[in-house]
Amino acid sequence: MRSSQFSAAVRAAAGSITLLTLAACGGKAQGPGGMPPAQVTVVTLKTAPVTLQRELPGLVSARQVAEVRPQVSGIVKRVLFREGGQVGAGQGLYELDDAVYQVALRSAEAARMRAQAGYDTAKRSAERGSELIKNHMISVQDNDNLQSALHQGEADLATAQAVADSARINVEYAHITSPISGRIGKSAVTAGALVVANQPDPLARVQMLETVYVDLTQSSGEWLQLQQELAAGGKAGGQSEVHIKLEDGSDYPVAGQLQFSDVSVEPGTGSFLLRVLVPNPKALLLPGMFVRATIVEGELPSGLLAPQRGITRDPKGNATAMVVGAGNKVELRNVTTARALGDQWLVASGLAAGDRVIVEGLQKIQPGMPVQPAEAAAK
Repeated sequence: MRSSQFSAAVRAAAGSITLLTLAACGGKAQGPGGMPPAQVTVVTLKTAPVTLQRELPGLVSARQVAEVRPQVSGIVKRVLFREGGQVGAGQGLYELDDAVYQVALRSAEAARMRAQAGYDTAKRSAERGSELIKNHMISVQDNDNLQSALHQGEADLATAQAVADSARINVEYAHITSPISGRIGKSAVTAGALVVANQPDPLARVQMLETVYVDLTQSSGEWLQLQQELAAGGKAGGQSEVHIKLEDGSDYPVAGQLQFSDVSVEPGTGSFLLRVLVPNPKALLLPGMFVRATIVEGELPSGLLAPQRGITRDPKGNATAMVVGAGNKVELRNVTTARALGDQWLVASGLAAGDRVIVEGLQKIQPGMPVQPAEAAAK
């Protein structure tokens, strides 16, 4: 009797558990092994205007560079500037010993004065000869000789004047000045050094840094890809602003302007040059500094962006996405991406507006499985 009562109690308890289980399931679709559908987070794709921009590596260069070289030989008497300081156009930089050039100048001036005196004498004689020939008081030959002597004296004076001017220029060249305004670097020589006219090594270098160039390099492949994207319905960018990022990752506070794109591709690298003019009032950008620049290339009126965390790649590098399809079942899509824009991919094919791309829960799903999707919170 006790045994039959116990069996009846067990059957009643089992029936209660079964009823509770069915009630908990509530008639929902079952996953593998009778488990409820996996919960996933999705992002519903939408089309929107997309600004096409590219971040490119760049190298800073001075807008103007002047290498200071001596045009006459001599011993440096004084260095007239402070290394690293600002100099103006025409400001004295070096003073050479000009004693030899001063002597040559005085000698040339004396020769010019001698030629001037000879010219004056010949001129007066020629004028008198012109009057005498009218009264037939001298022969034609004598008058011709007087006129020829005048022309000879004029040529001698011009030659002496040129020699004097050359000597004066050499004296001026002994005082070396800056050809442009800008910041000057270190001096290659000190007082007492011998410098040679037109030597290959500069004495110093002056660079104009109020505005600088940032030279960017873009591959021809990227340029062709951009043209294809714009041909799909976009429009090219104009003289847009270019934003610079410094080596430490910080943003440069002043925007630059794109000046021009080169008209030829470098055969060795397959890239071409873009030159940006950037104001540099605080001299934060120095020649030779590497930076990165973001340049606007064009706009797409209806681009499709997908979150990068929803796009995966197989061992061959092909992009795929898991999408919640009809009946809330998982579908695998092959995707073609054009470029990365922040934390999103610009989709070229494989996805469309309205597709629900799974971004969370990917590790627990497979194609064909039913899922319970929930829209991700908007940023």
